[in-house]
Amino acid sequence: MSDYTKSTNFATKDNLSSGNPLKIVKGTEIDTEFNNIATAVATKADLASPTFTGTPTLPTGTIAVTQSSGSNTTTIATTAFVQAAIALLYPVGSIYTNATSSTNAGTLLGFGTWTAFGAGRVPVGFDSGNALFDSAEETGGSADAITVSHTHTATFTGTAMGTHRHYVGSNDSTANDGGDAGNREFVRNADSGNGPATYTNYESAGTPAGSISVASAGSSGTNANYQPYITVYMWKRTA
Repeated sequence: MSDYTKSTNFATKDNLSSGNPLKIVKGTEIDTEFNNIATAVATKADLASPTFTGTPTLPTGTIAVTQSSGSNTTTIATTAFVQAAIALLYPVGSIYTNATSSTNAGTLLGFGTWTAFGAGRVPVGFDSGNALFDSAEETGGSADAITVSHTHTATFTGTAMGTHRHYVGSNDSTANDGGDAGNREFVRNADSGNGPATYTNYESAGTPAGSISVASAGSSGTNANYQPYITVYMWKRTA
């Protein structure tokens, strides 16, 4: 872009005396001025729909027309357009998180009303099929819940006593002692006439001898039921 600079000072010619050849306005002087003007005009931007080249610099506070929300053209974006676009990313009800700054999200983002959200809790996805998670902002759980009901396996150590015999003493020499003389394992039945008494072999199940130990599971301690977590600042947009 070129600026117009006048080559001939025509006003000074008026002060020259008559007959001075410099007092005459020459055609070449006029032609030079018009060429300079034409060059300057041709390299200036038009007022309507100008096309800039190089690296144009706009004055601070320049006012432009804000484009429609959602525009994806090559038009220049104003600060109002950018702010509106960011606001669309965080509609009312949105959650903003920051890992290091505790500053209110309304101050950081420049729009909306925000309140601190979810202190000491972690978010979980909505699940219409689970009564615990089927409505927005439903809360539950406990930081210090008791151990969930569960079962343990008991292990027996020792020797089980199997089926065994109880011995009853008898003076009947006809009783079968099964090879254990003096310790006959019989129970006397009722007499039958004048015949000898009869006996019935008697056995019973034994009782195990030993001990049963029940092993514990899990770990104890305050907050032992927490899932792995990381602390961040959360804000909810309310307006």
